[in-house]
Amino acid sequence: MAVKILSVDDENDLELLLTQYFRRKIRKGEYEFSFAHNGLEALTMLLKNKDYDIILSDINMPEMDGLTLLTKINEMRNPALKCIMVSAYGDMGNIRQAMNNGAFDFATKPIDLDDLNLTIEKAIEQIKYIREMQSNSEQLESLKGDLAIAREIQHAILPRIFPPFPENEGQIDIAASMEAAKDVGGDFYDFFRIDEHRIGFVIADVSGKGIPAAIFMAVSRTLMRATGIRGGSTNECMGYTNDLLTKESVECMFVTVFYGIYDLETGEISYCNAAHNPPYILKRDGSVEALPMSKDPMVGAIEGLTYHEEKMKLEPGDTLFMFTDGVTEAMNTVFEEFGESRLEATLMGCSGKSCQEMIDAVSSDVKSFVGDAEQSDDITMLVLKRL
Repeated sequence: MAVKILSVDDENDLELLLTQYFRRKIRKGEYEFSFAHNGLEALTMLLKNKDYDIILSDINMPEMDGLTLLTKINEMRNPALKCIMVSAYGDMGNIRQAMNNGAFDFATKPIDLDDLNLTIEKAIEQIKYIREMQSNSEQLESLKGDLAIAREIQHAILPRIFPPFPENEGQIDIAASMEAAKDVGGDFYDFFRIDEHRIGFVIADVSGKGIPAAIFMAVSRTLMRATGIRGGSTNECMGYTNDLLTKESVECMFVTVFYGIYDLETGEISYCNAAHNPPYILKRDGSVEALPMSKDPMVGAIEGLTYHEEKMKLEPGDTLFMFTDGVTEAMNTVFEEFGESRLEATLMGCSGKSCQEMIDAVSSDVKSFVGDAEQSDDITMLVLKRL
């Protein structure tokens, strides 16, 4: 694409000099010259055609001088449009004012065309750089828009209506939250009805962050739900999901998962923990204890692994608190982690609270601890209470 240069001068001899000196580049389509005889005429041409790259303007002209034209060009707010000002030799006052007002460079009469050629080439390099930065900025803004939409989609696929099972009000309380460290995250939670008296629930943490983790999260969540709704045992569901994810996994991505099935009639929970953080049980009397550490591997790394099902029971008033490591590994400004002991202390102060109140309490304590430090990982919690 030709570099478009607008020459502004009230004398015709410059027009002849430019077309002769740059004839080869004009013939090759590298440069395209237009000519105006005063600032007013040049401004009219600029307003009609915004594709000009370089303005080569005399400072002294009878109708709208070059300095006034430069002011008008600045008002167009086009950083890629470069002005080279031409003035009489020794007219340093006007030249200094032009440079202070944003002119790219200057030339003095009589014009040294070889030097002018170098100046134009420098201007072209600046123009290319600015336009590249503008393009990158536009792409970044477009990416931000895409990420905002992706964030909305990600939150939309997670259950957000609480209580989720109004028909079982008085039997169970469930609440959950997910706060991504970036625009989109790799953590997820889910719960779904399997039959009249059983509810499946899951919390998981995908390795990595950002867009790759978010995509892997969406696939993992879909597979877990589709498999869990069938009603099979938790370890069978985990093994089946692992084999499917392993075939689709890229860049050695994997996911830690805690999947449980809650029996509304008995309070019994069958669960399988695939390398996830052990949940806590908050007893009705206010005591807190962690479930045993998982011995099963993460999901999505190696095909054909065997998983194991465990059982536990919630008595009326007991609560199961599940979380991802973004809670305990949240760091403050001196890189100290929130840790399990602080989480346990917070939970012990949540006796008698609803599931949402427990999430709010933990979130508040984590934020107070972290202070001004940047969130380093996704923070997700899922809480289930037998009423």
